[in-house]
Amino acid sequence: MKIIQRYLAREILLAVGLVLAAFLALYVFFDFINELNDVGKNGYRIEHAVILVLLEIPARAYELLPIAALIGTIYALSQLASHSEFTIMRMAGLSTTRAARMVLLPGIALVVLTYLLGELVTPRVEDVTQKLRQSITSGAVGKAMRSGFWVKDSAHAPDGQTLVRYINIGEVSAIRQISRIRIYEFDTTLHLRSMIDAQQGEYQAQQEGWLLQGVTETLFAPDAPSDGSSQIKVGHRKTQLWHSELKPELLNVLQIIPERMAARNLDAYIHHLEENQQKTERYEIAYWKKLIYPLAVLVMMALALPFAYLHVRAGGISFKIFAGIMLGISFYLLNSLFSHLGLLNTWPPFLSAALPSIVALMAAMLALRFVDRN
Repeated sequence: MKIIQRYLAREILLAVGLVLAAFLALYVFFDFINELNDVGKNGYRIEHAVILVLLEIPARAYELLPIAALIGTIYALSQLASHSEFTIMRMAGLSTTRAARMVLLPGIALVVLTYLLGELVTPRVEDVTQKLRQSITSGAVGKAMRSGFWVKDSAHAPDGQTLVRYINIGEVSAIRQISRIRIYEFDTTLHLRSMIDAQQGEYQAQQEGWLLQGVTETLFAPDAPSDGSSQIKVGHRKTQLWHSELKPELLNVLQIIPERMAARNLDAYIHHLEENQQKTERYEIAYWKKLIYPLAVLVMMALALPFAYLHVRAGGISFKIFAGIMLGISFYLLNSLFSHLGLLNTWPPFLSAALPSIVALMAAMLALRFVDRN
């Protein structure tokens, strides 16, 4: 059985690799066509487009691995069935349960690969991509709105009072710098205490704060003073150290879509939102998807195993491949659909992320039970 195990693992991994390479080539082509629309604008040249498209490959591989695992496994097992090799294996004592274990064993390597791509490679490459785009266009990495990014933060005043801050950042660069900063600071009764305008800021890791430059601070007195003096005081400073829980790692979440962030960064941003009493559903769904998505590789391979039991007369390899593509597309669409449905219907984030994989796993178990009885 060890020989059969090595043979199955080699055939499956080779087929999955070929399918993944074919899908990546197709996506690279379409991504390059899409990038051509920006060539010639703001110093953006065709070689820049090529580099940026190539940097997209790890993210594409992460998204496509479950589908590639499904189609590749179907192809490998269908080839064995068409040459009667799988039939001989069954006659030699290969049960359905043992066949499932043998098919899923190489899937563990694919699960590890998917996890590494999602947690280590893709977030770092995405950061490099943002830096490269900024250096090419000499502009901001991104803007959440026309007025920039809006973030809620909390702090404690010297007298111990809890303060609420609403921060507007005009531009966020990929080198720990921000510009056009405006900070509105409120007390617990939501009275405006101060407003800070700064031209730019740079994060100082040792001091755990932002060094703001070109600062204008406006202080608002809570009550009218008895001597008739002004309630508003304006001060100007060249620099000011601003302490905040808002770190560059959290700002990265605003620049990069949650699905391409590492789970640890998503977890940190979720805690930041919870501390500031903001909605976290979208990021929680993305967090659970990051944890569950690699396991979808095993689910897809389990779903492919029943195709090996279909007789050649029940459909050739081309039919099985077509069925696999349809199943893969359905899973991909369901994965996106349930994320949106979970947000709209306020489903538990874990359920929204796991439901497509659970449905696919139940379908695989029912199909294996059917072919085992027949």
